[in-house]
Amino acid sequence: MIQELFTPSVQHWLDLIGIFVFAISGALMAVRKNWDVFGIAALAEVTALGGGLFRDLVIGAVPPAAFTDLGYFLTPLLAAALVFVLHPEVERTQVAVNVFDAAGLGLFCVTGTTKAYDYGLGLTSSAVLGLATAVGGGVLRDIIANEVPSLVRWDRDLYAVPAIVGAVIVVLCIRFDTLNGFTSGVAVLTAFILRLLAMRYHWRAPRAWNRRSAAVEVPEEVS
Repeated sequence: MIQELFTPSVQHWLDLIGIFVFAISGALMAVRKNWDVFGIAALAEVTALGGGLFRDLVIGAVPPAAFTDLGYFLTPLLAAALVFVLHPEVERTQVAVNVFDAAGLGLFCVTGTTKAYDYGLGLTSSAVLGLATAVGGGVLRDIIANEVPSLVRWDRDLYAVPAIVGAVIVVLCIRFDTLNGFTSGVAVLTAFILRLLAMRYHWRAPRAWNRRSAAVEVPEEVS
């Protein structure tokens, strides 16, 4: 089985690391919105677990891991507590948080794709679900916080594209029977580096040609 690329212990810790950094981003947004402690914790949980929960429900991996492993539930609460108490310090380390978020994006698009394929989905559907795993929590975070999701905002650095690239690499490796620990690592690293480069050079997706929209770019908040 494809999931055997990662031992259960390694998979568990990789998931927890990704969950933690995504929860940080959710908790920080709640603080900026001036939400109370419950709101901070709730947004951290949704951001961290939303993508994986959606994936597990689609593929029939029920009950989802978020409801069967206490660590999955407690890790976002730990992140929320840290932000609640130390949010000025966390804000100052935003660059580091963004780096870990990019690493989580790369990891989740790969593990999400492999898990979807392992549960019987086709290559294209597995790649789509890998993308959903990586970006789903952030979309839910923005919707709950009454923001236009960063995923579809033209004035934000590329986020979905690196995840798509990582997922496509995985399904191509599956198609040609070359998926292993090394090629999986290449997929994670590729998505990670693309996201970092997008943040560094502000790469953005093209918009429609000859558009008539009068929309103007607004200053981008750190997220």
